[in-house]
Amino acid sequence: MSTEKDRVVIFDTTLRDGEQSPGATMTHDEKLEIAELLDDMGVDIIEAGFPIASEGDFRAVSEIAQRSKQAVICGLARAQLPDIDRCWEAVKQSERPRIHTFIGTSPLHRAIPNLTMDEMAERIHETVTHARNLCDNVQWSPMDATRTEWDYLCRVVEIAIKAGATTINIPDTVGYTAPVESADLIRKLIETVPGGDEVVFATHCHNDLGMATANALAAVAGGARQIECTINGLGERAGNTALEEVVMALKVRGDIMPYYTEIDTKKIMHISRRVSTVSGFPVQFNKAIVGKNAFAHESGIHQDGMLKNAETFEIMRPEDVGIAGTSLPLGKHSGRAALRAKLKDLGVEVGDNQLKDIFVRFKDLADRKKEVFDDDILALVTATTDGDSNRLELVNLRVVCGTGGPAEAQLEMEVDGQDQSATCHGDGPVDACFKAVRELHPNKARLQLYQVHAVTEGTDAQATVSVRLEEDGIIATGQSADTDTVVASVRAYIQALNRLMVRRSKMGPGADTREISYKEMG
Repeated sequence: MSTEKDRVVIFDTTLRDGEQSPGATMTHDEKLEIAELLDDMGVDIIEAGFPIASEGDFRAVSEIAQRSKQAVICGLARAQLPDIDRCWEAVKQSERPRIHTFIGTSPLHRAIPNLTMDEMAERIHETVTHARNLCDNVQWSPMDATRTEWDYLCRVVEIAIKAGATTINIPDTVGYTAPVESADLIRKLIETVPGGDEVVFATHCHNDLGMATANALAAVAGGARQIECTINGLGERAGNTALEEVVMALKVRGDIMPYYTEIDTKKIMHISRRVSTVSGFPVQFNKAIVGKNAFAHESGIHQDGMLKNAETFEIMRPEDVGIAGTSLPLGKHSGRAALRAKLKDLGVEVGDNQLKDIFVRFKDLADRKKEVFDDDILALVTATTDGDSNRLELVNLRVVCGTGGPAEAQLEMEVDGQDQSATCHGDGPVDACFKAVRELHPNKARLQLYQVHAVTEGTDAQATVSVRLEEDGIIATGQSADTDTVVASVRAYIQALNRLMVRRSKMGPGADTREISYKEMG
């Protein structure tokens, strides 16, 4: 029988560590939406942001704290009193707030603020004590713990526990450790540090060597009872431990890992798709659990086995993670009620106005495609959930291209309510179209990312296009789907420009767009 000691707490940091991935910045409304989905899915703790990093981050964390229903809402703070005070201001309206404070303890990280071992130890005591005086639920992290000297790591963990930390998180900040080391480190800390058996130990792994999931599960075997993770493994560099991977590993392999979580796994696929959309980071096809090919079988031997018994090549069912088992049995004669019912089956709840917009797009798509699949419908939802005000709108587009010369784009676009048109030539249809957009709306935005993925199969498949733009340190993404790849490209580019303008206006003229540097931690 499972006990509380067998339970693994899921700490999701998609909105903090995940959003730090270059280009993954989310809008305020998108953060609120993702937080609500995480809460609804059963995530125990949501690290909603880094309140002192910007006014926008503070507002997002504060509003998420007010809206949370079940989850603990956590904010991140450096080992500085103003950081901790700002963090508390943001999370204190949650029914279950947490302050998470950290400092880099390895030799490389101690050198950045130029602190001696003793000076850092004193800083840890002072800041954790201050956080605990504000909040009963305090988490402390020695950043780059896996490269910190063993004796010093034990010393600072003991200081944090005595100062009142209730959770000790051990981060593998650069993805350096291996599973056997991960398990051994947690086990030894619990056994060695006074008070180690009275607090919760957590693990926070990065995927630089592709071992984040393995390291997190090994840490649980070593005694950790909290896993820090993100949806789709989103995060800096190679990313973080993927929530969907550790949760499903514990569920499927309970025979050798007798632990459990409170996650409603049937909601995994929906939130995975939504995070991919708002972050602009497509999920790789062969990604475990949530990738497009995770439950696809092409080999003849595999297909034969699947037809006879699905368990021959599937260790979990698609339905376990929220993947519908059938294609969408709707067509151009289907009504609005049928579309709403299908959306509900896919885990998507929409209001009447949004349904109306999706239905118009659905009818248009059904006229152009022989078969409309579930993924096609989800792509339509993606195209109609952008809450930003749009100063730019695509009105009409005509493209001429081929082998005989440069491509030509004749673009008609609504700019601040007025129709304008331009004709431009370029090295291919997309280049010509983007030049036409820039002619009608001059800008200095740099194209950081342009990706195209087919939503389904066939020559009439919708293409999902992702665009990421950067201008003066502000990053915005756009995503759109259409059976015409060029149209999807233009819409995604325009959406990114609209978001860029919204973010610039919210920050104000002369706003400081830089990120907090490590030197400011001193």
